[in-house]
Amino acid sequence: MPRALSNSPDKPAPIDPKALIASLSSRPGVYRMLSEKGEILYVGKAKNLKKRVGNYFRASGLDTKTMALVARIANIEVTITSNETEALLLEQTLIKQHRPPYNIELRDDKTYPYIMLTHKDEYPRLAFHRGSKRRDASFFGPYPSAGAVREGLSILQKVFKLRQCEDSYFRNRSRPCLQHQIDRCTAPCVGLISPEDYAQDVHFSTLFLNGRSDMLIKELTTKMETKAEALEFEKAAQIRDQIIDLRRIHDQQYVSNQGSDADVLAASMHGSYASVHLIVIRGGRLIGSKSFFPRDKLADSEAALLSAFIGQYYAKEDNAPNIPRELIIAPAIDDAKALAEALTYCAGRAVKISSNVRGHRARWQAMAITNVQQGLQSFVSNKQNVQQRFEQLQQALDLDAMPQRIECFDISHTGGESPVASCVVFDTNGPLKTDYRRFNIEGITGGDDYAAMDQALSRRYTRVAKEAAESVDGGKVPDILLIDGGKGQLSQARRVIDECQLVNVQLIGIAKGISRRAGQETLFLSLGGDQVKEIVLPSESIALHLLQQIRDEAHRFAITGHRARRAKNRNKSQLEQIPGLGPKKRRDLLKHFGGQQEIERASEDQLTKVPGISIKLAEEIYAWLHNE
Repeated sequence: MPRALSNSPDKPAPIDPKALIASLSSRPGVYRMLSEKGEILYVGKAKNLKKRVGNYFRASGLDTKTMALVARIANIEVTITSNETEALLLEQTLIKQHRPPYNIELRDDKTYPYIMLTHKDEYPRLAFHRGSKRRDASFFGPYPSAGAVREGLSILQKVFKLRQCEDSYFRNRSRPCLQHQIDRCTAPCVGLISPEDYAQDVHFSTLFLNGRSDMLIKELTTKMETKAEALEFEKAAQIRDQIIDLRRIHDQQYVSNQGSDADVLAASMHGSYASVHLIVIRGGRLIGSKSFFPRDKLADSEAALLSAFIGQYYAKEDNAPNIPRELIIAPAIDDAKALAEALTYCAGRAVKISSNVRGHRARWQAMAITNVQQGLQSFVSNKQNVQQRFEQLQQALDLDAMPQRIECFDISHTGGESPVASCVVFDTNGPLKTDYRRFNIEGITGGDDYAAMDQALSRRYTRVAKEAAESVDGGKVPDILLIDGGKGQLSQARRVIDECQLVNVQLIGIAKGISRRAGQETLFLSLGGDQVKEIVLPSESIALHLLQQIRDEAHRFAITGHRARRAKNRNKSQLEQIPGLGPKKRRDLLKHFGGQQEIERASEDQLTKVPGISIKLAEEIYAWLHNE
């Protein structure tokens, strides 16, 4: 039986880390970190309790999030378990029961949605269903979201025309409804289709929902040929259209008909924002996907985030029947073996976790990675979030008014060659791309970033000052000028702004910390002249996230311009600079798409359709052309 260790059975006493760690076992178990009031702050599992708990109290190397947790710890309780799998299951039970503030928080706690097909009716009904399962119906899924269920129902309604109306509505019809008029229902309510023909449509729908599309298309093809031989050409044409629709759905959903059930998960982080994207594969067919934006105050990597998410999302009693036979993940996680054993225990059958996959599974994995990155970028750039971050920035910097316009500069070059400066602009709605500008830097010593920044700022704000003097509304003078750098770059910007006689412009330098990790930046506020105020915002500050996003966008915009200028100066196209893309493959690309502009517009999937372009090379080409 697991046993609990605690410094005090009643109220937690002030913690003595050395004494507590010395008393801990080296066996697997679960630890609970308590506040002064006895509240559980964090629940974690460990393969070796002594080592894991001891890591929280080491002299250096802790990130700011973990340091904030440690500062609140008054006591630690542990429960020793017989193995790591048992520890993981106990950890998830305690998280669900106590919802500690420093553990990952999933805000969507609903049960899975399904597609339901009734049995009791002469004309069975397809419907959305969530909750306990009925005995008089079949259930298909689970689907990752309600939207995925509705999309599936829409496809079935278009292709097989089964009824989806409520029973009370169905029983009281005297004439066909609108769904029949738009060719989405065969009107069984008024007897326009026989029970036998309707039952065959139910059979086809069941094959589709079970992922047996090859068998379905084969049966439909046979039926079409039978109708054509019987000279029932109109019915044969209807079946032909069904086959065309099904094949189109096949192509859109990357169906490989290889493998059975799998969930594909990818994680991404930006500052303290985090996202996990789930793609659900059933019977080799993609049936839907969903993005999660969990709160995890301690995750310091995407692998740690994904590990915590999998444990909490799947290790629940009501989710056990829905755990697929395989989880395909990105990135790889250290405790994959223990998680797989725990999920195997929950599901009552073998479950494996894979990260190094090939073929169609690699394609699903790449799709999940693309979706999680795009989803998190959209979430961070959401207009409502941007507005909140502008408000928080005003409070963090103690500004008299909320800034309305922020401009940021960055320099990009390769060993001093072809330097380009970028200027990006954000307002309270997000990026203002029509006001972005690039400056080709000329006449400086290669690699002199100070001179390059001085030239770009002078060219920009000489014009801004002139336009402001001539404009009634003051022109486009920024409220904040953000410089990627420390005090040296900031003093350079202050000199230019003063020379241009621009007032009420708050200058801020954003410099990476010693570890150069996101969330540990230092801000330098120019107070006029040589006076500079140093500010360190917490890593979870949404004001800091705004400045990070603007800086990263300036960096991206500068690199894109630099690459284009460098290619032009070398009389080479961007294609010639992509590693692994030789002359033959470049010719094949240009021949397939007709020009470089069309290549730049192509997706990764479209690139793979060119002979000789593998999935990996397509990813590299796309990333190079889009600066990802």
